[in-house]
Amino acid sequence: MEISNQKDAVKVSNSYWKKVVAIFFVGWILMYATRTIFNPIMGVIGEEFNLSNTQLGLANSIFFLTYAVAQIPFGIIGDKIGRKLVIALGFVLLAVTTYFSGLATSFVLFLVIRAIAGIGQGAYYGPQYALSTEAIPDNKRTVGNAIINSGMAFGTSGGYLLSSKLVLDNGGHWSQPFFLMAIPTLIVGVLFYFVLKEKVIRPEDEGQEIKEEGPKEKISLKQIFSNRNLVAAFVLCFTSIYANFVIITWLPQFLIAERGFEGASVGFIASLVPWASIPGALIFARLNDKTGATKKLVYLLVPLATLSVFAIAFVTDRTLLITVLILYGLTGKLALDPIVVTFVTKNAPKGALGTTLSAYNFIGMSGSILAPYVTGFLADSLGSMQVGFYLSCLLLLIGLGVFAVLAKENQKESIK
Repeated sequence: MEISNQKDAVKVSNSYWKKVVAIFFVGWILMYATRTIFNPIMGVIGEEFNLSNTQLGLANSIFFLTYAVAQIPFGIIGDKIGRKLVIALGFVLLAVTTYFSGLATSFVLFLVIRAIAGIGQGAYYGPQYALSTEAIPDNKRTVGNAIINSGMAFGTSGGYLLSSKLVLDNGGHWSQPFFLMAIPTLIVGVLFYFVLKEKVIRPEDEGQEIKEEGPKEKISLKQIFSNRNLVAAFVLCFTSIYANFVIITWLPQFLIAERGFEGASVGFIASLVPWASIPGALIFARLNDKTGATKKLVYLLVPLATLSVFAIAFVTDRTLLITVLILYGLTGKLALDPIVVTFVTKNAPKGALGTTLSAYNFIGMSGSILAPYVTGFLADSLGSMQVGFYLSCLLLLIGLGVFAVLAKENQKESIK
């Protein structure tokens, strides 16, 4: 029997969803900070272990490979035995492996530990968005998801700044950021289990409990992957995340090697992207909640994101570079994601929301597997990281084209 049975649900107050949004916001801060502490100090770790750009890219790709592979299994397990338990255990594993990453004495050992850390992170996405979708009022869902997503921005910036300050500015050992990040990650992992409720009845749902009763139809992965709207969202997510992880992974090193930035300024300039993404995500999420015009917002955001990624690699003037970094933050992956996630939740088969969201993130995060390694390989082969940025622009345009052809909006949801 699945945990999601309605009789196991508990009634919650009007304010419960705010608590859910807050703790998942903190969860994403830690998810991204434990990733991005590595990126500004890639050069330092590369010198210690005598690594090429391709090998440094591999360290990120291995992490995201296990993260992506873990998505669907953890989504299914969470739907069966409990989402909050899966999230809590994943965070505890992440905390332990983050700490041990700092103890690695060889590159191979570092890769193995980071791969296990990726598995820990893989427990979060699908179960998290399933729980938040069930808790947040329908008319606040996109904004709620945008607030949760903004934790990614704070985490990205925090990770950049922490390792830049401790290692690049203060001359500390590269292990210090890993040791520090393990502590709050463990604490929040425990909090997840005690703060979250597995199944809730919102005030707006109280007259609808009976609708959930009766046998549930078994959902197969084929039903998910044969849905045109879901496939369109999956492809767009892949291309958006590919571009985002070219920037997240390589922007700090690009600023150092090809644009002459040094020390903590690397973390500060790279942080312009996540900082700008916060108002961008909230503004466009609010528009999506008000209009339901997902396709129109996609047609606005993706071309602007493509232009900004191209310009990040192309311009050499520092003022222009700062401008296009802010533009990407406003229109890129973190602004697009809440809109597309809401689109996915509206089209997911009933009873398989966690599995559908995990499939969505699995496909999307496949881009994060390829982006670090491919960009590093191109940099080693061609002597510059610029081509890696240009490739991500091409993929964004392909994703936009596929979404335009396949996605069909529900007319009743498009007119509010």
